[in-house]
Amino acid sequence: MRICVRSKRGAALAALVAVAIAAPLTANAAPSGDDPKPRAAAPAGSADDRRIRQYEIHGPSTAADRTKIASSGVSVDEARDHSVVVSATAEQAELLRGQGHKLKALAGPPKRLGGKAAEPKDFPAEDAKYHTYAEMNAEIDRQIAAHPDLISKKVIGKSHEGRDIIAVKLSDKVADDEAEPEVLFTHHQHAREHLTVEMALYLVRTFGDGYGSDERVTKMLDEREVWIVPDVNPDGGEYDIKTGEYQSWRLNRQPNEGGDTGTDLNRNWAYKWGCCGGSSDVPGSETYRGSEAESAPETKVVADFVRGRVVDGKQQIKAAIDFHTYSELVLWPYGYTTDDTAEGLTQDDRDAHAAVGEAMAESNGYTPQQSSDLYVTDGSIDDWLWGDQKIFSYTFEMYPSSAGGGGFYPPDEVIEKETSRNKDAVLQLLENADCMYRSIGKEEQYCKA
Repeated sequence: MRICVRSKRGAALAALVAVAIAAPLTANAAPSGDDPKPRAAAPAGSADDRRIRQYEIHGPSTAADRTKIASSGVSVDEARDHSVVVSATAEQAELLRGQGHKLKALAGPPKRLGGKAAEPKDFPAEDAKYHTYAEMNAEIDRQIAAHPDLISKKVIGKSHEGRDIIAVKLSDKVADDEAEPEVLFTHHQHAREHLTVEMALYLVRTFGDGYGSDERVTKMLDEREVWIVPDVNPDGGEYDIKTGEYQSWRLNRQPNEGGDTGTDLNRNWAYKWGCCGGSSDVPGSETYRGSEAESAPETKVVADFVRGRVVDGKQQIKAAIDFHTYSELVLWPYGYTTDDTAEGLTQDDRDAHAAVGEAMAESNGYTPQQSSDLYVTDGSIDDWLWGDQKIFSYTFEMYPSSAGGGGFYPPDEVIEKETSRNKDAVLQLLENADCMYRSIGKEEQYCKA
C-alpha cells in the first residue's frame, strides 16, 4: 500500500510511500476508467465474482477513514492525501458503491514475458533472477557448503502443502548454542512479495562471505546469533507463479469452509487476534485472519520456533525484522491501537523502538512510523513478537515506494541494489540488540545486571 499521510505526532512523512501489509495488486487486469455506477454482481461463487480487481477511491484521508474502508472486506493497497487504492471482489466493490464511493478501475500486475511463452512454476522470463522455492534452497545449501563453520539450517516445520519451512543460523560457532543475543529475520509472509526472499538470500551471502573481511559483519557474528527464516509462505509463493505469470496471490494455500482458500498469515498471530477491526473474519478476504489464532500451520511453525528460543525462562531473541514489500517504510508496534503506549508497551519501550527505527530509516531512506499511523491491523507478527515475547520488532516495507516502481513485482534488475540498501540498517539492529534501551540513554536502568 502506498501512503502519504501525517503522523499523529505532526511530523510530515516523506512523499508517497507504499506498504504491503494490507493487500495485493489485482490478480487480473481490469479496464482503466471511471466506474461510478453499480454493476450487476456476477453470479455468487463464479470465477468473476471471486476475482480481485484494484480500484482507486477519492475521499479517504485519515487512518480512521482507511480503517473504515478496510472494514468492508476490501484490502487497502495505497493511500494518498485524499484517496486510496483498494483490492476488492465484485461483491465488495458493490458494497463500496452502495456506501456512496466512486470506484475507478485500475490495471493488473506486469507480465514481463519478454515475448516468450509462460513457463509454469517459474518466474516470467524478464524476472529470471528471482529464486523459486527450489532455487532458494539450493542457494542456501551452496552457502552452507562454502561456510560450514558459520552457516547451518534446520527444518522447523511444514507448510500446509508439506513444504519445509527452514531456519538458517549464522554465528562464528554455528554448532554451539552460545549465551549471546539473538536476532531474527523473517521473510515472505505474503506470497506475492518475492523480493523479501531475495533479501533473505542477500543476508545469508553477506554474512557468510563477509566474515573475516568485513569488520562489522565479523564482530556481529562473533557476538550475536542470527536466525533467518527465508520463506514463511512457500505454498503461496509457488502458487503465485504457478502459470508462469503473476497471480497476485497474498495468502497461504489452506482451504477454508465454503470453498475459499487462504489465510493472511500476518493477521493470524496470537496477540490481539481479531480484537480491533484490523482483520477480516470472512474467508476469501485478503485479510482473512483464520478460524483462530495460529490456525495457519506456517504461523504456528514460526511461533513455536520463537517460543523454543526461551532458555531458562528468558527469550534469547532480542530483536527482529519482518520483511515485506512495498512501501519503503520502517514500522514498529502496535498495529492494533493508535495509542503510542498501551498494554505491555511503556513510553520507554515505545521510545526505544522509535529511536532505533528512526536510525535504521535514516540509513536506508525509508519512512519511520508506528504501524497504526497507516490504519489498524490486529494479529500481526510485530504485535505478537513484542506483546507476547518482548522482542523488539519491526516491519521493513521494501522497494518500491509506489506502484510506479513495479508495486509488488519490481523488476529483477533492482534486486541487488534494493537488498544491499538494507545492509547498514540490519547491522544497526544487530549492534543494538544487546541493549535496545541504549538508544534512549537508559542502558543502566534496563540492561545492567
